[in-house]
Amino acid sequence: LRFLERPHSSDYLKAALTLLSRRRLIPAASFDQLSALPEQFLYPAVPTELPASIQQARRFCTGLLRARLELPTHQLVPFLAFALQYAPADLATADKLAARLAQTDSPTLLGGLQEVVETERFEPVEVEDLDAIYCRPNQITVMTMHRAKGLDWDLVFLPLLHEKTLPGQVWVPAQSRFLGDFNLSEAARAQLRAIVHHRSQIPGAAEAWRTTKILKVSEEYRLLYVAMTRAKRLLWLSAAQHAPFSWKRPHQLEAQPPCPAIAALAQWIDQRQGYGRDNVSCKE
Repeated sequence: LRFLERPHSSDYLKAALTLLSRRRLIPAASFDQLSALPEQFLYPAVPTELPASIQQARRFCTGLLRARLELPTHQLVPFLAFALQYAPADLATADKLAARLAQTDSPTLLGGLQEVVETERFEPVEVEDLDAIYCRPNQITVMTMHRAKGLDWDLVFLPLLHEKTLPGQVWVPAQSRFLGDFNLSEAARAQLRAIVHHRSQIPGAAEAWRTTKILKVSEEYRLLYVAMTRAKRLLWLSAAQHAPFSWKRPHQLEAQPPCPAIAALAQWIDQRQGYGRDNVSCKE
């Protein structure tokens, strides 16, 4: 886009040629020499015999400049996406961006792009089954428990299942304790939840805070259940006896109790083994 705005700039011409070469639309060449005299490269006064690769690069660049003159400004973005052979999802995103640029008040295309970047969070268009990339064969996928919902794998490993992380502790910031030992916003949510469910009595702040902690623990264990049921053949749960208190200082280890669910699962496994199930195990 900068090249289309200032085609006589050596730097912008070189950047455009480099991009075209990187996307394998033109052959690689000495772009420093070609971009030294932009006018002579794009529109030579005296026709000269040039290598086929240079002629191809010139035709591509002059074609882009002709589109700049013939197309409405807001259509340049999808045109360039098509010319650069973007993937389908990127083409859809370029079309969405063009529609957004048509709504800006900037007189220039680059100014409109700058306005979109600075004033909003522009989301790309997803037109493919993006979950498929996480379940490819012969691939190790690292993701959060939340993101794994709806997916499954042959082997699932859940490391670092410590009590501090799961279920974790609901804590109150020091600056919020002037009202009491509870988080005001979370307590208010619990009270609103009681109103929505038409309960006869609205809990006080302390009781609502206790309810919030119970709900938080329940939600964490539901999340663990979702993660565990992603496995089709092998599920591996682990908690290190010593782990970092904060991953900002991973070298500072301290004793970390495991998630309480591990002890419950170990007891269940022992019972299943007593019934002749030998395909599960639990190690300290």
